[in-house]
Amino acid sequence: MLISPRHQRYFMTPRDQSLPLYIESIGYNGNQEKVYRPAGYPYYHWLQTVKGAGELKLAGVSAMLGENAGILLPPNLPHEYVRVQKEWETIYITFGGSQCAAIVDSLGLGEPAFQQWDMDSVLNHHARHVLDSIGSDHDLSGLEASADMYRFLILLKKHGMTGNRSSISQAVARLAPLLAFMEQHYHDPDIGLEQMACITGISSRHLNTLFKQSFGMTAYSYFILLRIRKSKEMLTGSRALTIREIAIRAGFRDASHFVATFRRMEGVTPEQFRNLY
Repeated sequence: MLISPRHQRYFMTPRDQSLPLYIESIGYNGNQEKVYRPAGYPYYHWLQTVKGAGELKLAGVSAMLGENAGILLPPNLPHEYVRVQKEWETIYITFGGSQCAAIVDSLGLGEPAFQQWDMDSVLNHHARHVLDSIGSDHDLSGLEASADMYRFLILLKKHGMTGNRSSISQAVARLAPLLAFMEQHYHDPDIGLEQMACITGISSRHLNTLFKQSFGMTAYSYFILLRIRKSKEMLTGSRALTIREIAIRAGFRDASHFVATFRRMEGVTPEQFRNLY
């Protein structure tokens, strides 16, 4: 539905509601009016500034929503927002689905938080892309819109920044030299956290913070996971290698430690894993 040249809005049809994730409505507002919802909105609601700025109030807290910024509101959360400049251009998406809450929570996006991103981030353009795609009316099944919505949430998780925290994409970029070092030296059992921190030039504590933000685990846990992955490649790629030889080549000090670690992480022994292939 085209309300005016400066206001586009589309509502998806009921057939999409059987999907685990679907868009309920999506729109662009070239001059956002004041919105007051004392009972919130019945769907998840993403609001993003395209140009200008607005003020959003929720739970007794107000904050400016300027360019390269947005917020994801959960269903039924009271809120209001109003422009604070002459014009405030916004894009909004409301969405739901049988697995929507589980997906949002699993990505750590369940609590409302003001998100910011770099000016050249794909987040500046993805919502507009989804809007234009739906406006073309080529997606009769709603499946493309569902996939685009999931992609959008992944991008928000990857590129969004809350508070003073860097985005996951920034953290991974900072860890790139260490990740490359791990790939080259996973076979060395003497590499520890202190040496990893020296490569990145940050403290061990900060290093673990970046790894937990990026991968959900400490730096050393990631290193062990890498060694297990390399051992899987050797187990299935060269049957002439013994379990002891693979253990040493994968960076474990002895076969018993390797077998115990592999079994704890994979649920089977290395030999049982090899027999699966």
